[in-house]
Amino acid sequence: MQTELQLRADVEVHPDDLDAPLLATAQHRPAEKPRSEGTPAVALFGNFGSDNFGNEGSLRAMVGFLRRERPEARLFCVCADPVVVQGALGMPAVAIRRPGGSARRPRVLKASLKVLDKVRDLARAFREIRQADVMIVPGTGILDDFGEPPQGMPLDIFIWCLAARMSGTKVAFVSAGAGPIGHPVSRWLMVSAARMAHYRSWRDTISRDFMRNAGLNVADDAVYPDIAFKLPTPVQPARATSGTGILTVGVGVMKYRGWYFFADGGQAIFDSYLDRLARFVLHLLEAGHHVKLLTGEITDMEAVDALIARLQSVAGGRLPEHASAARSSSLHCLMEEISSTDVVVATRFHNIVCALMMEKPVISLGYSEKNDVLLAEMGLGEFCQRVEAFDVDVLIAHFERAVARRRELEDAIRARNLEFRKRLDLQDGRLLSEVLSSRC
Repeated sequence: MQTELQLRADVEVHPDDLDAPLLATAQHRPAEKPRSEGTPAVALFGNFGSDNFGNEGSLRAMVGFLRRERPEARLFCVCADPVVVQGALGMPAVAIRRPGGSARRPRVLKASLKVLDKVRDLARAFREIRQADVMIVPGTGILDDFGEPPQGMPLDIFIWCLAARMSGTKVAFVSAGAGPIGHPVSRWLMVSAARMAHYRSWRDTISRDFMRNAGLNVADDAVYPDIAFKLPTPVQPARATSGTGILTVGVGVMKYRGWYFFADGGQAIFDSYLDRLARFVLHLLEAGHHVKLLTGEITDMEAVDALIARLQSVAGGRLPEHASAARSSSLHCLMEEISSTDVVVATRFHNIVCALMMEKPVISLGYSEKNDVLLAEMGLGEFCQRVEAFDVDVLIAHFERAVARRRELEDAIRARNLEFRKRLDLQDGRLLSEVLSSRC
């Protein structure tokens, strides 16, 4: 959508994002081959192909590791959209869920056939996953119920982990995010799924602590950083210092309607969030700064458009040259956009991750504690508020403080990034010896 704020739409996929040629004519189903010693078949499970850049980045990080370290392994993906995953990564894929189901049946039959549907789901999962020696769940906030009812992803994870254990396939949760899980049924399903894993690691201490408090024995579980920190980063452009104090500020915008976006009150949460964010952006523009609106998922463009409408209703055509919005298509494209910023303010967790990977001071307006914990690890714990109740004046104060300490914060982030990668290297060694050994 072109507006007076001169939006840019950058939709191309960066060549570095494609790790293998497209297989446009290949079958989605993985080839049924017998397991053979020394040539493992590895399934990658997650909500992939859903246009969420953080999920896709986690998948790419794990696929890159496997293709480097176990190039002989046969990979396939269990995901939300097999066509998208296959096209992007050139690997066979199957859908997590069967299409159709009871939704198209007469109402009187739905309840009585739900149990049969779940038995069929388990049988299908068993048929697919038995082809794998290992099922890896790579990163992401896989064990929370953000936007999910119990019969959604919580049940899907349980079914596929149960099918894997029934078929003798190892299960590995790698740098997984966990919690919150609000619904008690969802909590039981997800904790039970994690209990079936042969290997577990968590991306932060709050995930491990949450699962411990939910009843899981995590005594042998390690904490390693989010696996997206292993992704390659684009080259930083040379930045000229004007001496005027004018900065480019990245503002991550999210289509946020509450933890359960389908619950009552979601639109009010969305409107309040954008009203306050618009006030902050206007403050930046009036101070002469440039603003670049960032996203972390394709659906976030709805929030970008709504924010632009608010800005235009106040600013009109007064400051169009100072604002732009980029339609990113991947985590790599998002990092390229962030590379030209000086400071980032964001809500989505992987917007925060990308800003840190690009060594940018970042301020969080998070919807869960995971943002706060990550920033605390990076030495930025003071720059956090919650998305549903953030104060614009506090946000402005955080911004001014981050700008004043920008060089110091960049140095601290750079050092922590190096440490994160070293810790992830340690996990890679464990995966090769404990999960992906020659006798999987």
